[in-house]
Amino acid sequence: MKLIDLDKSKCVLCYACVRVCPTKAIALKVNEEFPRVLHDRCIGCGACATVCSPGAITWLDSRKEAMDLIHGKRKVAAIVDPSISGEFPDITDYRKFVSMIRSLGFDYVNEVSFGVDLTGSQYRELFSNFKGRFHLSGNCPSLVSYIEKFAPELLDNLAPIINPMVATAKVVRKKYGQDLAVVFIGSCVSAKHEATLHIDDGKVDAVLTFKELRQLFAENNVVESTLEYSEFDGPIGYTGSLYPLSNGLVQAAGIDDNLLTGNVITTGGSEKFLEAVKTFRTHTELIKRHFDIYFCNGCMMGPGTSPNGKKYIRRTLTTEYANKRLKTFDKAQWETDIAEYNTIDFTCQYKNDDQRIAQPPIEKIHEVLKVIGKTPDKAHLGCGACGYESCQEFAVAVSKGLAKPEMCLTFNLKNQADYIKTLKSTNEKLARTETALKDSEQRARREQQSAQEATEIITAMMQKLPSGVVIVDQDLKILEANRTFIDILGEDARMIDEVIPGLVGADLKTLLPFNFYNMFSFVLKNDEDVTNKDTRYNENLLNVSIFTIRKNKIVGAVVRDMYVPEVRKEQIVGRINDAITENLEMVQKIAFLLGEGAAHTERMLNSIVQSYQPVKDTDKRRPEED
Repeated sequence: MKLIDLDKSKCVLCYACVRVCPTKAIALKVNEEFPRVLHDRCIGCGACATVCSPGAITWLDSRKEAMDLIHGKRKVAAIVDPSISGEFPDITDYRKFVSMIRSLGFDYVNEVSFGVDLTGSQYRELFSNFKGRFHLSGNCPSLVSYIEKFAPELLDNLAPIINPMVATAKVVRKKYGQDLAVVFIGSCVSAKHEATLHIDDGKVDAVLTFKELRQLFAENNVVESTLEYSEFDGPIGYTGSLYPLSNGLVQAAGIDDNLLTGNVITTGGSEKFLEAVKTFRTHTELIKRHFDIYFCNGCMMGPGTSPNGKKYIRRTLTTEYANKRLKTFDKAQWETDIAEYNTIDFTCQYKNDDQRIAQPPIEKIHEVLKVIGKTPDKAHLGCGACGYESCQEFAVAVSKGLAKPEMCLTFNLKNQADYIKTLKSTNEKLARTETALKDSEQRARREQQSAQEATEIITAMMQKLPSGVVIVDQDLKILEANRTFIDILGEDARMIDEVIPGLVGADLKTLLPFNFYNMFSFVLKNDEDVTNKDTRYNENLLNVSIFTIRKNKIVGAVVRDMYVPEVRKEQIVGRINDAITENLEMVQKIAFLLGEGAAHTERMLNSIVQSYQPVKDTDKRRPEED
């Protein structure tokens, strides 16, 4: 049965629930971010929900179940735990409280204190007739569940007596009929599980906590001031009204609790619960007492009560309520009722539901101890912040998969210190990197500025060149062109230049004929330069050289108009020099064969070259002619 639910969306990972759980039914596994409830290990003590301030943990809500019973065809009886006296001080009179419950639709309202009286007499008889075995009382459902799951060797020591809730269910069914639906109202969350274990006349159909009852009052607009008094239906309890106190059962049953002559030890409270069970298991023959153990500090402090309740105030309210009831109590009627209902079957049986996990290998435990920075010789120590008594127990829990190292405070502090150290080192590296980046950025800016200046210089120089220069991309779109190139193209290009300076983005195919721009396509495709290629364009003879700037991506071209005097002289000189160089060997052979005739030819060619070269020194004499 899933008594507890954990809403991960509200969980803040404080691990308070993990630490407080007596059975570690809320596990935090190594590879999981959020805790999860191991329902088979849960004993319904409600401690986790009590400490969960964000409200991420809730228990099974039975309001709808109870109201469905009320709206059904069967008669419904509410059996109310006597701890109402400490829970509802805001209600001025218990009779108003009974009336409020009836107004929800319950046909009968009975008090569990009479069931306490009945079971108390059974315990008095059991404890007074010692037969060699000491017993644990079975009144607390959380205790019974713990014994069944984690100490099954003590099952025979559990008193074979039903608890007051079940006893009262048997009473009201005997009085009103077996078809009666029964709803228990109390402070115990574990009672929700206990109610599912009985299928006979002791069956409880639903369990409402006091918190849920208050919610039903609010939802149904039940207000004390609008109602009249109403008494509990009989049979009425006697000293069973003291049951909410830790030793209330012993008092109610008249069991000897004298420190010298008594044979019962009563204890309560989550912090004493496990210790009491452990002590009973290991030292029974030394202590020689029966144990009456409750997980809470009496039912008046159960998890189903309102938060922040004060123990001693509730204790006072409980005793005052009992005294008030006893002043007008009809003991003769009570004795008659006890005799009538004392014939019901009070016996019960328990089952072995062992949920213990096998002890992990010692090597694995030592491995966990090493991870959290502990040594085996000091593993018996511990700060308790993780919820375990020692580092050894914590390491065992981690090995079993019930906890993870991050729950260890010292482990976390060490990791935090290491993290801070690493973070500091990282910050220092980042600072150095930031400085280096700033220096690099400054260098990059300087280089960018230099590159920009160089680009501007080159662009300016390119504009001054007497030859046309153009740079195009793989789509033959102009990236840059100088003034000379634009002038070579003619008037249309100059008009475009006025709109798009430098013809940037213009399509070369729309400006040049096919045979001209096809040379650009050739160089782009084949990565093979075209050098000194003569072509005609607009009645001009152009000398074109096309070269690769970025393979298959960008090419550049130098275009010279051969009709421009400066270019023409340069070309003639260059070509004659090329002719002289390329045919020097041939000239030498011819000179050898023809003698001075060839030499005379060479001098004539040289004189032509010199005539086209500009005179750099006005005082330089011309070569003598032969």
